[in-house]
Amino acid sequence: MKHGKKYVDAAKLVDRTKLYDSNEALATVVKTATAKFDETVELHIKLGVDSRHADQQVRGAVVLPNGTGKKVRVLAICKGANVDLAKEAGADFVGAEDMTQKIQQENWMDFDVLITTPDCMGLVGRLGRILGPRGLMPNPKAGTVTPDIAKAVKEAKAGKIEYRLDKTNIIHCPIGKVSFGPDKLAENFDTLMDAVVKAKPAAAKGQYLRSVAVTSTMGPSVRVSTSKFGA
Repeated sequence: MKHGKKYVDAAKLVDRTKLYDSNEALATVVKTATAKFDETVELHIKLGVDSRHADQQVRGAVVLPNGTGKKVRVLAICKGANVDLAKEAGADFVGAEDMTQKIQQENWMDFDVLITTPDCMGLVGRLGRILGPRGLMPNPKAGTVTPDIAKAVKEAKAGKIEYRLDKTNIIHCPIGKVSFGPDKLAENFDTLMDAVVKAKPAAAKGQYLRSVAVTSTMGPSVRVSTSKFGA
């Protein structure tokens, strides 16, 4: 893959043979982000587990202390008193059958997170084929199927992110914007890393954290030392 001059120049500032301290890595990512827009900073964690086995799945959700820098559009599927609670908490769209029909019939997808209550999972379950491949299916482990819909909506709007393994046993998550600066990014980085380390499955053997890297949307990847996380 051929890279542009800006990327090539930025890549020269990164030592490919080095494992950076997380703070230094994030400072390097900020320094090498030269795009004209506010780039997203992503964290990529390769784990020593096998996602094909149910007892080695790593999945959860965590509220980043400084948010993600992205406006999160929340759809709440609920009924009764929960409708008003979801609206008051800041949900962008609230409904039940009307919303599920809109998704099914119009392929409407103008939301980033779907939160529902247990009594509405029967409705939402019908959307599995549509929501599943997009990573939008609500899940109790991620806190998106919950009786406390107001709390879930507030957390999603505040910067709660879900982390989960892909087929190659890697977690990819946004941890903020370049404009946050290294210190705020470091707080978000540590929060997510701590959550992933605590989520280590009992069935995982050997080295858990295989590799960690941070990168901006258009910038080079910077490898991070995992020694301080002791996993």
